[in-house]
Amino acid sequence: MTLGIVGCAATLPSYDYGTEPDPRKQDYVIGPGDVLRVNVWQNADLTCEATVRPDGTITMPLIGEIRGAGNTATQVRDGITKRLAAFVKQDAIVVVSVQAVNSYRFTVSGNAERAGMFSASQFITLTEALALAGGPNRFANQNDIVIIRKADGGFRRIPINLKAILSGRAPEMNIVVLAGDTIYVP
Repeated sequence: MTLGIVGCAATLPSYDYGTEPDPRKQDYVIGPGDVLRVNVWQNADLTCEATVRPDGTITMPLIGEIRGAGNTATQVRDGITKRLAAFVKQDAIVVVSVQAVNSYRFTVSGNAERAGMFSASQFITLTEALALAGGPNRFANQNDIVIIRKADGGFRRIPINLKAILSGRAPEMNIVVLAGDTIYVP
């Protein structure tokens, strides 16, 4: 006698995961808490290290406040160079570098072993974020995880089936977590 076991595979959500941004493919966007190093060539008095405040700005000698958050290091450099032109006779050579990434934070909530707010020094995927939270606990529904992401003035819900990712049936669901994302494990 042969015994057959038939299991019902969970239906995969119909969502285009390819449309979600991958921040690893573009310049890093500075956020509050990041530490910037501003070097003004041959002008030690204007060279400084600054932490981006919660309002998104940094303070520099001579020029004062300048927007950091929401910009790339190149955009911040261009803004500083333009503002310095009013004070410096020759064109200033400015280099802006990100010394510490502190704004890449996300939340894992619901039925995770260690739900809470997490940060990382590099971009991570959904499965890596869940691993930081200790993974789903024994009460979790791994088929109905949701990433809640700010988008277009509102929020977008991205359905995730963790079992399908881990089995290899849906690797495209293992998207990169963005700063500000909330991963909800029901």
